[in-house]
Amino acid sequence: MDDVTNLTPSQRRDFVLRSLGRTPDDQLELPGDEELGRVSIVHGATAEVISCDANGEEATRTCTFSSNLNPRPVAGDWVGLRESHVVKVLVRRSALRRPDPNGRDVQVLAANLDLVLLVVPINRGLNIRMLERFAIMGWESGARPFVVLTKADGASDIDTLLKETKLTVPGVDILTTSSQSGEGIELLRALLHEGVTAVMLGASGAGKTSLLNALEGSEEVTRTVNRSGEGRHATTTRKLYRLSSGGVLLDIPGIRLLDLLVGQDGVEETFSDIGELAQHCRFRDCSHQGDLGCAVQAAVERGELSAQRLENWRLIQTELAHQEHRRSPEEMAAQRKRLKSAAKNTRKK
Repeated sequence: MDDVTNLTPSQRRDFVLRSLGRTPDDQLELPGDEELGRVSIVHGATAEVISCDANGEEATRTCTFSSNLNPRPVAGDWVGLRESHVVKVLVRRSALRRPDPNGRDVQVLAANLDLVLLVVPINRGLNIRMLERFAIMGWESGARPFVVLTKADGASDIDTLLKETKLTVPGVDILTTSSQSGEGIELLRALLHEGVTAVMLGASGAGKTSLLNALEGSEEVTRTVNRSGEGRHATTTRKLYRLSSGGVLLDIPGIRLLDLLVGQDGVEETFSDIGELAQHCRFRDCSHQGDLGCAVQAAVERGELSAQRLENWRLIQTELAHQEHRRSPEEMAAQRKRLKSAAKNTRKK
């Protein structure tokens, strides 16, 4: 961090909070008896919190949770502290979620995000199904999704892979990288400037920790990838890193297709090409499965839309219907309204 010895206490406090990723959209007002902090790591019933007092003094401490704390904090949360106890979780402006293992609830993975980096390796081709679902989760979070293609040094025909990526996630920015050769690393570093909090979303073995190492010259633990291309979980917890570029990066364990949360708003953004075609269908409630005057199926027949992409859309619609059936209508409506508002505000910036 820069020298802050000549700053006033107020300036030092502002400096520390900016280094932790504070933005004008974060609502960080607290009573005078509470100290502000940001959660770096959660370990079960405790959390590592980086805090800053009124004099601009920074401290990192392990904190317990008050008995009535709701919601429970996650990496990236802004919290109120009394001594070494988290007594309040401040309003989240965005959150990355996945289905809870209990099959009914939703689990928050990271909070207060600006960018969701969709980390996808291309040394063995492009996993379109995975990328589609990552994009849906990215849009649903209320932050901006951004595709980071990794392991480009081991890929062939990158132009074709880029074309496939653009067709899979229309309207999402894409960056090709290699932690080995350094390709794209400076562009990624420039993206993660002060005031930006990003999270890396990817499967195990996608190269997330290697990206962090390349960005910072760090030596975070990485593990070998097996013959199937799957890596063991080099990252085993959700951790917040303050980057030399000024931004904040959250590294979370790799996830599987079964861990992904599907939401209607995210589906609409990810499959915006199908949505645009559907506006020309004869019937507003067209299911795109043999309906008379279906513009979507007509586009498939003309070769303008991939039949596989339409099939992927149908599979996700089925999955979405299943998830909605398991959850209360009230909860789903509240979540959609909250995240849709957050996503709109993010895209206006």
